[in-house]
Amino acid sequence: MKPAASPHHPESKGKSAHTARKVAAVYVHPYTSQLIVALLLMAVSAAMTAVLAQLMQPVLDDVLYGQKKELILPVSLGVFATFLVRGVTTYLHTLSMNRIGQGIVADIQRDLFNHFVTLDLAFFHANPSGQLISRVVNDVNVMRMALVETMTGFGKSAFTLLFLFMLMLYQDWKLTLAACLVVPFVSIFLVKIGKRLRGVSGSIQDQMASLSDLLSQSFQGVRMVKAYGMEEHEKDKIGGAIANVRDLNIKSVHIRNLTTPVNETILGLIFSLIIVYGGYQVLAGATTAGGLASFLAAFTLAYEPMKKLARLNGNLQMGLGAADRVFEMMDLKPLIGSRLDAPDLKVSAPEILFENVTFTYEGEGEAAWRWGSFT
Repeated sequence: MKPAASPHHPESKGKSAHTARKVAAVYVHPYTSQLIVALLLMAVSAAMTAVLAQLMQPVLDDVLYGQKKELILPVSLGVFATFLVRGVTTYLHTLSMNRIGQGIVADIQRDLFNHFVTLDLAFFHANPSGQLISRVVNDVNVMRMALVETMTGFGKSAFTLLFLFMLMLYQDWKLTLAACLVVPFVSIFLVKIGKRLRGVSGSIQDQMASLSDLLSQSFQGVRMVKAYGMEEHEKDKIGGAIANVRDLNIKSVHIRNLTTPVNETILGLIFSLIIVYGGYQVLAGATTAGGLASFLAAFTLAYEPMKKLARLNGNLQMGLGAADRVFEMMDLKPLIGSRLDAPDLKVSAPEILFENVTFTYEGEGEAAWRWGSFT
């Protein structure tokens, strides 16, 4: 058997890219129209977040500092309408994306099982039932969580960042570009984290498959376990497998959450610099307090989708690791198959013959059974 490719090896990258293209071409394509509608809803919801940030300027400059009483009601109604539209569109696109994601994964799960039953007996002799059940249940479940969360969160976060970035450019393009200088460094860090997560994900799924297989063997052979007093041995064996899964899951959480201190540090640094720069700009009369507050609101609101994208990258890498294992099975071909030019089997007189057959039922004596033929 060919050894698994390292998550840092180019072959692993190629496999994941192939898997992603296959999922998109075969399983996402049938949902294209629903996906377009969901993306439009996401865009509207994301735009409302930018509108909220922009509304901070008239709230401060016109209503609070300008004391324009006639604007209090229109501005408040605008804020309410923005929240209402964002809430409704968020609900609709989340529901739609979940429906699409669940449908895609159910299609993959069905096709995986359908493919299994077409393979020859040698495959089932080489792969214990626990391993195969783990592929259909555990691996696909990891794909389900990754796909649903990615499809639901990625588009919304990307649109939100885009609209907020455009708003920040409109308000102060120099400060916006300066704040974005750290993006390449963060991206490199996230890529490295993603590579490590993909490797850990593959190990977790391997250990989950081994645990499922060990449990299946233990339950099926419980009579032998009881007969030979092997209870403690089975406890140690299963306990060791459970501990391996536990340790790998803890490791994945540790790697995934490495992004938190990095993101928080970068956010604090940029936020502090914006306050210093913006404060001098307000004092110099180059901008207003409302303009600075609107810029800070846009930057703060942009931080949440940035964090979500970092988390989604981790989930996506774990999902790709599980998807690689699933499609590795789906790419297998039966070792035994009919030739394309094979003639049809024709049996003119089908017959099954039983001779000198005896049987017992529940140990209640032996009976003779003879059939001349069965057709």
